[in-house]
Amino acid sequence: MEDTLTFRDPQGHNVAAILSKPEKPTTSLALLCHGFLSGKNSTTNKTLTRLLNEQGLATFRFDFFGQGESEGPFEAITTTLAIQQTLAALDLMIARGYDKIGLVGSSFGGLVAILTAAQRRDIACLALKCPVVDFAEELLLTFGPEELARWQATDTIPNIMGGTERIRLRYGFYEDCLNHIAYGPAERITVPTLIVQGEQDECVPLHQSHRLHDLLRGPKRLDLLPGADHQFTRGEDFHQMTTSIGKWLITHLPVKRES
Repeated sequence: MEDTLTFRDPQGHNVAAILSKPEKPTTSLALLCHGFLSGKNSTTNKTLTRLLNEQGLATFRFDFFGQGESEGPFEAITTTLAIQQTLAALDLMIARGYDKIGLVGSSFGGLVAILTAAQRRDIACLALKCPVVDFAEELLLTFGPEELARWQATDTIPNIMGGTERIRLRYGFYEDCLNHIAYGPAERITVPTLIVQGEQDECVPLHQSHRLHDLLRGPKRLDLLPGADHQFTRGEDFHQMTTSIGKWLITHLPVKRES
């Protein structure tokens, strides 16, 4: 069963979301944070929702500011705002009676999930798909100094998803990223955390996941998939990634039925 709903972030923006519930009521839930230039109905989110619902877990997925059906111009998004929206989503699910919650983050959503978990004590576990840990570093490596200068001058970036048209994104996004490097916050995370990344990831440097894994203080596992790229394009890679995340959540979010 899926309920479409809208909630507000602390700035008053409308955030579009879907609460997907299994056949039998439960208080265990996975909160899904999508990647950059993606949305709540990404293939990963929908696949995980199906897998988890079948195992008796609920999921809650939403569109970050300016993406999908959520309010706002994409060009004004920041990591700060994405964290605020994730915290608001978490509070909403707790208010609805979910008391065993895992955070799932893909790429940029992984960064948001890490930074959210680092400041909360009501998260049961984390599952991270090719998480960005230092987005400023990734952007510098991807674009180079000359493109960063063009970004600062024009408030536009190349389409990192492969399109030809440049995308409007304020340079303040990069400046905000400099204040949200997740290595330090990761040292405060003690909940079980899974990291899944392809060894041929062309976007997020592998050393970020290795360092993140070293810093985490709780039970942890780093799954590196040989030959897999950032999008897990090959079917077998995508299946392995979603299966690993699904099993991790099922293990650490035991189904608690409502009485």
